[in-house]
Amino acid sequence: MQDGKNTSKVRKSVKSERFRDAAIISEISKIITNQRSGFRKFGTFKNNNLTVYHILSILIFLTAVFAYVNDRWIKWPPTIGVMVIALISSVLIAISGLLEPGITTGVLGVVSNINFGLVLMKIMLGFLLFAGALHIDAKKLRRQKWPVIVLATAGTFISTFVVSLMAFYLFRLFNLQIPYICCLLFGALISPTDPIAVMGILKQAGIPKTLELKISGESLFNDGVGVVIFLTILEVAVSGTGTFSFGGTLMLFVKEAGGGLLFGTALGYLGYFVIRSIDNYRVEVLITLTMVMCGYTLADYLHLSGPLAIIMAGIIFGTKAKEAGLSEISRDYLVKFWDLIDEIFNAILFLLIGLEMLVIKVNPTIMLVGVFMIVLVLLARYVSVSVPVLFLRLWIKFEKNAVLMLTWGGLRGGLSVAMALSLPKTMHRDEFVLITYIIVVFSIIVQGLTIGKLARKSQV
Repeated sequence: MQDGKNTSKVRKSVKSERFRDAAIISEISKIITNQRSGFRKFGTFKNNNLTVYHILSILIFLTAVFAYVNDRWIKWPPTIGVMVIALISSVLIAISGLLEPGITTGVLGVVSNINFGLVLMKIMLGFLLFAGALHIDAKKLRRQKWPVIVLATAGTFISTFVVSLMAFYLFRLFNLQIPYICCLLFGALISPTDPIAVMGILKQAGIPKTLELKISGESLFNDGVGVVIFLTILEVAVSGTGTFSFGGTLMLFVKEAGGGLLFGTALGYLGYFVIRSIDNYRVEVLITLTMVMCGYTLADYLHLSGPLAIIMAGIIFGTKAKEAGLSEISRDYLVKFWDLIDEIFNAILFLLIGLEMLVIKVNPTIMLVGVFMIVLVLLARYVSVSVPVLFLRLWIKFEKNAVLMLTWGGLRGGLSVAMALSLPKTMHRDEFVLITYIIVVFSIIVQGLTIGKLARKSQV
């Protein structure tokens, strides 16, 4: 009798455990379903049913196709080839839209829902800057420190003001009443030479290594300086000149730029000391990814310059790791991994630049202004390089025709487009986006394809 009661208790216990297990499984199922539903909602863009994954798949597919076409037949530098094919594709899509509007509507639905500024500034930029900075030797850069520092700071400030003045009077010539503060913003966003564009093309330009280091080093640092100048002027423009304080603005600049450099230095040494204690390339690659992603996010949270922080971290980590921190196998894997990241992200970035033409508002008058601005921006670049070089030549030797090469090698890229897109509409964003786009396309295609020939003809 007792055994029967015990058996009954066991059966009831088993049943209750089964019910409990079933309830737990049911709850887990609900949670998973809700998470999937939430992910779908998070990844779905307005006006279409495409998720983030779908958008990425389309971009990777187009990048692979365009890169293949370029490598198989056109044989241009990968970034330029992909961008040109994307531009041609955009024109063909626009033309086909005249015959079949549904085609243009579908493509526009995809492109217009890609936040170019967010994708570049918050996601891709840190990876691209770190990948480029890894290849810069800190010891060699130290020998070129004065040209790099002066060109990246004084040169960027000079270019900003020269471009803003010329743009202000050019707009007046076309009866466009655009305030000077907005022209100053345009000068700030178009003055930095984009390291992503510059370093990708300089690899195949065949110029002397010392001059290549000057150009690439300047483009890395004036990128970060340019972003800080742009954000500082934007803050003044938004809050109004009535609240402007030179001392406060200077302190803001010093905090963002100087703080970013110090934070990046600490991050680079921290990464180096961590990897020095292990010898596992898988873990070492993960550590570098953590440095880039968490470092950029933390710098942004602390209101420091994320680009400058990642550049410093990349230079210090790369140099120290090559000296003593990594084994030969780890170094090989790490370099190949970041080279691959660099190539893929660069290709996607220039694809986006090409496709961005579909969503830019075209105005014939502004397009004409943009064509004139190509010449004026190059002139401003020449002035901003000539003045510092004239000063530096008193005690530093420069390569033959260095000013010409620094001027023509100062390419503009996606960073300028991203900053233009971040402008409020009230600050003539549409006009500046179109002008910036025209300058960037000219810079990458014409300057990018001819800098190697110019270097050989100049016998630098």
